[in-house]
Amino acid sequence: MDSTQELENTYHFDLYRRLPVTLVKGKGIYVWDSKGDKYLDFLSGIAVNALGHSHPAIIKSIRIQSQKLIHTSNIYYTVPQARLAKLLCGLSGYERAFFCNSGLEANEAAIKLARKIGNKKGKKGPIVSFTGGFHGRSLASISMGSEKLQNGFGPLPDGFQKLPFNDLRAAKENINNETIAVFVEAVQGEGGVIPADKDFITGLQQHCKDHDVLLIFDEIQTGFGRTGNLFGFMHYGVKPDIITVAKALGGGFPIGAVLTSEEISKGFEYGDHGTTFGGNPLACNVAETVVTTIINKELIGNAQKLGTYMLGRLEKLSRKLPIIKEVRGLGLMVGIELNVPCRPIMLKMLERGFLVNCTAEKTIRLLPPLIVRKREIDSLIKNLYRVLSREKI
Repeated sequence: MDSTQELENTYHFDLYRRLPVTLVKGKGIYVWDSKGDKYLDFLSGIAVNALGHSHPAIIKSIRIQSQKLIHTSNIYYTVPQARLAKLLCGLSGYERAFFCNSGLEANEAAIKLARKIGNKKGKKGPIVSFTGGFHGRSLASISMGSEKLQNGFGPLPDGFQKLPFNDLRAAKENINNETIAVFVEAVQGEGGVIPADKDFITGLQQHCKDHDVLLIFDEIQTGFGRTGNLFGFMHYGVKPDIITVAKALGGGFPIGAVLTSEEISKGFEYGDHGTTFGGNPLACNVAETVVTTIINKELIGNAQKLGTYMLGRLEKLSRKLPIIKEVRGLGLMVGIELNVPCRPIMLKMLERGFLVNCTAEKTIRLLPPLIVRKREIDSLIKNLYRVLSREKI
């Protein structure tokens, strides 16, 4: 244990099961620890570092904007916020943007907006979410999440209901004219990298439309090219009423947003919601840089192409290794479900110089930067095979 780890263990809340490594530097898809050891990063700060580490465009954006204006509050107009709002609305097809600091804050804003609209319409029903979903760790958002996240935090807010994921029949039986909104993910990341079925999403959208229910897509993890499309919902031929975004939006700099139509945005009135730091000039300038780089460098296409390649290689691997139960994913959001707990595998991959993640207890989650190359995927798969082939079921 190095001195940083000792300080952390002494003074910080004991909330994280940190891996035994202290990272000190990153460049591209690589990071280095305090001992000088080098790692290939196939986690990207949990789908955040879409451009990898220390991307020159991000560094330049931070340097230039920080010399001009960092923070003002939302009492005043600022150029970067206005520019980013226009950019995101133009790319997404929505008409209004609200900026905040994280995915959790974006989801909280969407919950409040949906509740305000529902109350105006006299609706008495719940906001619906789905088993396996993850929308943050506030009291409201854990009410839409798993029981594991809820334990010990009751009483939780009323007005939430969970239904089985990918079960259109259950959705139709429970969602009605009194339902306020439905939260769904195109791919459940924390739930084990489980893509939504197309029939489920298209049927869900039509049912919500028929019953005047707001359809909200949580695009926190799937947004900005991760799935091989700009947003996850675009794979399904639908357009949600509201989407929430964060993570890759800032490329490592904290920022979140809610995107919606002009009409729905008017559900909020002056003073209904707000933020001190959200949409500050520095965050918005960085986010504009990140999004334009993703578009201009055609990284969405790279995610689609190399995601298909990686899934194909892993599916071949699964036919050789009975320890692999299933390979699934969309773009560069890939899950390898094992027949054994995956944390020991994660640690062995760390020893071999790879950062990967274990989610839903038995699923290895791979979320490389969108700049990843084929040779780096090949290296990962070669080492993963060597680790998994030695494991006993």
